[in-house]
Amino acid sequence: MRSRMVIVAAVVAIVAGGVIMVPSAMAKFGSKDQADSATWVSHHATAAPLASSAPSPSPRPPAPATLKARPVSVTVDGFFSWALMDRTTGKIAGARNITSTNSTESMIKPWIVADYLRTTAASGKTPSRTRLTQASLAIRDSDDNAAESLYRAGGGNAVIQRMIRICRLTDTKVYPGWWSRTQISARDAVRMGNCIADGRAAGPKWTAWVLTEMTKVRGTTAAKDQHATTGGGRWGIIDGLPKEIIQQGVSIKNGWTAIGADGNWHVNCLAIGHDWVLAVLMRYPIAKGLKYGANVCASVARQLVVPGGTASQ
Repeated sequence: MRSRMVIVAAVVAIVAGGVIMVPSAMAKFGSKDQADSATWVSHHATAAPLASSAPSPSPRPPAPATLKARPVSVTVDGFFSWALMDRTTGKIAGARNITSTNSTESMIKPWIVADYLRTTAASGKTPSRTRLTQASLAIRDSDDNAAESLYRAGGGNAVIQRMIRICRLTDTKVYPGWWSRTQISARDAVRMGNCIADGRAAGPKWTAWVLTEMTKVRGTTAAKDQHATTGGGRWGIIDGLPKEIIQQGVSIKNGWTAIGADGNWHVNCLAIGHDWVLAVLMRYPIAKGLKYGANVCASVARQLVVPGGTASQ
């Protein structure tokens, strides 16, 4: 996960449709190679004017701050993809390579936890104190050993197969016996996040618990917070959000590993808000450090923020 070296299979880039791409001249982050921008277009019908005798409508309340699809511009020295789901409509926008995959690393841990809790509840059982501690540590401290224990208890490959089926993922591939090497696209990552948020992943009894644990992720990218099988994971998207959005409640889980086989950091960021889900996927040279990827995730989030205080549409 953190500094340990593992081997990850090559990823094939696939071009997706359904997203309208526009150039952007926004400030860039990074050094070279891959700049990307994406948005979609909304069309609004215009209502006929009211008769002069009709009473004036009451003013609509100010809309809260949120994330909305709009052009995103970053430059990453390597692979970069992102996706944003509008949870009110189910629409997904993102990068041109929105279907290209990356190894999930620890970003998949909330699903492993949620799947164990749902299947345990479905069998009429209550998780032991030990299992609940493992579930909490897997999310809050990105504990590899805790996640591995829950993964095995859930049936190994079957855990990922259920994720693909229940969350209706289309680009995700199982890597036999190795949850962190599961291949997932940005599009499927936001679908997974929404699956956790809407209750399909953990079920009615445990969904709120999982989402709350995801708000309690702790630790930074600093070396003092990074260890062989655990690590600080409160960085990335959360750093690009204003206080107003964070106060609404934002559940997060990042995944990060320096892979010796390809010489790259594999970094993924996932965040779930009240009406949106955002995912950012990257691979870039190890020498650039973990903070480089954290800054990319924050930059993407920052560019998608729509401030509150405007009239709701």
